Amino acid sequence: MKNPFLDELRWRGFLEAATSDDLDAFLSDARRTIYVGFDPTADSLHLGNLIPVMGLAHAQRHGHRPLVLVGGGTGLIGDPSGKSSERTLLTKEIAEANAAAIRTQLSRFFDLSSDDKALMRNNADWLCSLPLLDFLRDYGKHFSVNEMMKRDSVRTRLEERDQGISYTEFSYMLMQAYDFLHLYRHHGCTIQMGGSDQWGNILSGKELIRRIESGRAEGITFPLLTTSTGRKFGKTEEGSVWLDAARTSPYQMYQYWLQTADADVVRFLKLFTFLDAARINDLASEVATQPEKREAQRVLAAESTAIIHGADAVLAVEAASRILFGSDEIPTDRTVRLLASEIPSTPVDLGEGIALTDLLVSTKLAASKGAARKLIDGGGVYLYNERQTDPQRTISVQDVKWPYSILLRTGKKNYHLVLLRY
Repeated sequence: MKNPFLDELRWRGFLEAATSDDLDAFLSDARRTIYVGFDPTADSLHLGNLIPVMGLAHAQRHGHRPLVLVGGGTGLIGDPSGKSSERTLLTKEIAEANAAAIRTQLSRFFDLSSDDKALMRNNADWLCSLPLLDFLRDYGKHFSVNEMMKRDSVRTRLEERDQGISYTEFSYMLMQAYDFLHLYRHHGCTIQMGGSDQWGNILSGKELIRRIESGRAEGITFPLLTTSTGRKFGKTEEGSVWLDAARTSPYQMYQYWLQTADADVVRFLKLFTFLDAARINDLASEVATQPEKREAQRVLAAESTAIIHGADAVLAVEAASRILFGSDEIPTDRTVRLLASEIPSTPVDLGEGIALTDLLVSTKLAASKGAARKLIDGGGVYLYNERQTDPQRTISVQDVKWPYSILLRTGKKNYHLVLLRY
């Protein structure tokens, strides 16, 4: 009999591998505590981290207890998995600051109202005070160097003679295995999930629990995702798409999802939204029959951005998008703030009024008053998306339609936001 949670992972495309053929029965036997670890290598997670986050969120939705582990301790070591060269070691201060930021981000995805519903822990709480000799004597003896060298994360680096692997990173596998043992002992955690590059680390933890506690623990890995063009998912020409709004704004994230290729959009709807199979199948039909409408991309952008930044952020993003495509609607304060972060803006004191030509010059939409008059005469100047025809026009407080701001445009897409100082 298939377990509903595992079946959800299967049809959505989350399931890469499992450590047991009877994992369905294991999940059905009892409510499980399931953990995923996130090392604080930066002060924000990125879209590439979303698969394990969403997988853990599905676990909670199916009645299991997610355990979110922030790697404040392992982050000081550095995971060699999937890396061709040694990581730059973080200072304790940076690791702590990054861990705190990531804890805040992860708290959006789970109901953390009680320890019975979900747990969030930081492995610095037990790893940083772990005596080295005790650890080597009590736990290191259970690890075979021969077996460790067969793990992909180690073997690949050993084959790279110019890079190799330091003892520091070589020991990472032991640290992660000890995490699994600690969580098994103290929180009854019996399942670890992670990317496919974590397979060796998960197996080490499973084996350590068997050897020391004679207990059963299992693992699930997720695929490492690329787009249909071979690009690493969550990457743009500018770099990673971050979950932190200060690094990647909700508007930029929305646009990233909106640009998803038809070949990827149905797969991404399964992975990065909570929409059910019937709704996704309907959208898949639209992709097949009416791809020019890009309805699936719009739904993906709205749903995924809302999960990360909230429904209000999506409303502001969609309003901003409509305005930048010519809508004359009045935005909210939040939409104005969002626009100010996405298009050039200039603070201006209107006073008793300011000539439109002066405003164009002060915002650098025109190089001179003469150039400003020519733009207006040519019909290329817009105030709140309304064409301006009078070069002698003066803008006063009475002309302000938006909260503390005026939208100027020259040509089709050259926008500028005037932020009013009173």
